[in-house]
Amino acid sequence: MFNSLFKYLSRRFHQWGSPKYFYEYASRWLPWLAFFSTMILMFGLVWGLAFAPPDYQQGDSFRIIYIHVPAASLGMSIYVFMAIASVVSWVWKIKLADMLAKSCAPLGAVFTAIALITGAIWGKPTWGTWWEWDARLTSMLILFFLYMGIIALRSAINQREIAAQATGVLALVGLINLPIIKYSVDWWNTLHQSATFKLLEKPAMPPEMWLPLLISLLGFYCLFAWLVLFYTRNEILEREAKSQWLRAQVLK
Repeated sequence: MFNSLFKYLSRRFHQWGSPKYFYEYASRWLPWLAFFSTMILMFGLVWGLAFAPPDYQQGDSFRIIYIHVPAASLGMSIYVFMAIASVVSWVWKIKLADMLAKSCAPLGAVFTAIALITGAIWGKPTWGTWWEWDARLTSMLILFFLYMGIIALRSAINQREIAAQATGVLALVGLINLPIIKYSVDWWNTLHQSATFKLLEKPAMPPEMWLPLLISLLGFYCLFAWLVLFYTRNEILEREAKSQWLRAQVLK
């Protein structure tokens, strides 16, 4: 039984690692993800930005949380996903994993930049300053620099295998920064507020404030899924341009 399960999982794993299979899968799911991410984002953001009640301390300025928190969460999640893809690329020599890692870097940089910009906009009326060398803010800025470093390193190396290895090493080293981002508010006395949600604690906000945040968070992750499928699909088109199966797909 276990042997059969292992063979099935191994077969599925290598199937998912096939650019041909991924291209077909992405082509089917891209329209659906575009639709669902748009609908979910519109619903969550309109609810949060226009209809959620103002915060009793921060007033309407708190509404930027519906963009800031999902962007910051994605910035960290994408980095973990990118590092895992890099490890898979090394260990199993699956080129699709490197394509995913390459696609993740600019997306992670954009979402991290959005988190930093919206955090600065939020910080001005809340803290009285656009920027403070707070542990959370500083470690988030380091995350952005890590993304940019990975993008620059990949662009500077012409050989794809060497570029994948070099950027993978940098991605793994950068994982050290993620626990600092996550727990810096708890470890040090910082300006940044603690986590909005905790798994074992009741949310501090009323439902009409945190429900649109959850919906916006889901919408942002659906948007990332759409974007990473789109860019990885384009990467497949570039790398597999001479393959027979791709020519057959394009001619359909």
